[in-house]
Amino acid sequence: MFHSSSPFLVLLAICGIVRSSLGFSLVTRSDYHVGNIYVWRDGIVLAAASQHPEGGASSATTGVDPMQVITGPELPPIPPMSKRLFLVRHGAVINPGGDRPVYYGAMDVSLSPLGEWEAQAAAQYLQQFDLQHVAASPLSRAIYGAQQVLERQTTTTRSASSLETTSSLMIHAGLKELDRGSWCGKTQEEIGAEAMAAFDACDKSKTPDGGESYPALKERVLQARDELLESMDSGRASALVSHLQVTRCMLSDALGVPTSQMSQLPIATASVTCIDYDSVTATQTVHFQSFKPNVGLKQNRNEAN
Repeated sequence: MFHSSSPFLVLLAICGIVRSSLGFSLVTRSDYHVGNIYVWRDGIVLAAASQHPEGGASSATTGVDPMQVITGPELPPIPPMSKRLFLVRHGAVINPGGDRPVYYGAMDVSLSPLGEWEAQAAAQYLQQFDLQHVAASPLSRAIYGAQQVLERQTTTTRSASSLETTSSLMIHAGLKELDRGSWCGKTQEEIGAEAMAAFDACDKSKTPDGGESYPALKERVLQARDELLESMDSGRASALVSHLQVTRCMLSDALGVPTSQMSQLPIATASVTCIDYDSVTATQTVHFQSFKPNVGLKQNRNEAN
């Protein structure tokens, strides 16, 4: 199930490009609402705990302390024939509608200062893991988060061979966020609750003009995921920084949740989801979902996306 082939993405960026034999492009590194933790075993939620004490998150307005050690849910070693993916959602963005939250989908909107700090916290959590690859969507909000992960990998003690494999950022067009088409720039009220509910339930007749359906999104996302897994060695881990709906596609596939119900899966901004993929049996094991490092940042409001 982990085999596919797709055309190269040519990313026009300030960084240099190195072509890959897979659908990913390698970009050489240049100098450059608070979620809960869901812990799964065999498709069952074993634990769901708030990451902040009663009263919510603090209202810190400064960045992340680079010396802070961030721990997360306990993880077992990677089995010899498995590959581990850390799925990271980008941080909070500046909604293009301002005080009027609108849907933006695949538009290239910017991270807010809070979103950048959230991305730094996620990267700081992942610093403890020896990652073989760091991959991202071509949208700038995801690339920023991936660069933070990559930077912390290259500044942490790694073997020479490990550093060689994590010196480039892998970009794939298949990891881009859901295209909302003509719904971009509209509020949920302007779209209509009935139309949105039908779209979430995978009624393809409700796909907005110029946009894509959840089934179409899931097909391209899983192809991109399989290409990343194909590029990895067994027993290794990699990080993939993308978006809400992209993460839901991979998580729903791992949990066996129907595509028509995946919009109900909670994925906080800059949260981390961990899944193991067995190369022999094709079994997918979800270790945890939507873990958001608690570093005292202001609570983010998860609105239209």
